[in-house]
Amino acid sequence: MPTVAVVDGAKIQFFAVEHPPPHFHVASGGYRAQISIDPLRLLNGYLPPAKLSAVLSWASTRQAALMAAWNAMGEHRLPGRIE
Repeated sequence: MPTVAVVDGAKIQFFAVEHPPPHFHVASGGYRAQISIDPLRLLNGYLPPAKLSAVLSWASTRQAALMAAWNAMGEHRLPGRIE
C-alpha cells in the first residue's frame, strides 16, 4: 500500500488490489477512511471533521493525479508521489 502523500498528518494511500469506484485510503491516528476520487466524498470509515475537510480540500486540486495513481495501481505499477 504505497503512500502517495501526507496531508495534515494523514497518509494518503492506494492498495494494490481494489474495487470500484476509484478511491484512495486515508490513515490518520486510529482513524481510517476511503474517499471517492470523482466525486470527492467519504465512501467508508471516519475521519474527524477538520481532518476530512483538509483531505478533501487537498484532493480537490489533485483529482487528475489521484486518478492516475488509481490507474497505475490497476496496471500493477507504483504510483508516484502527489505533491
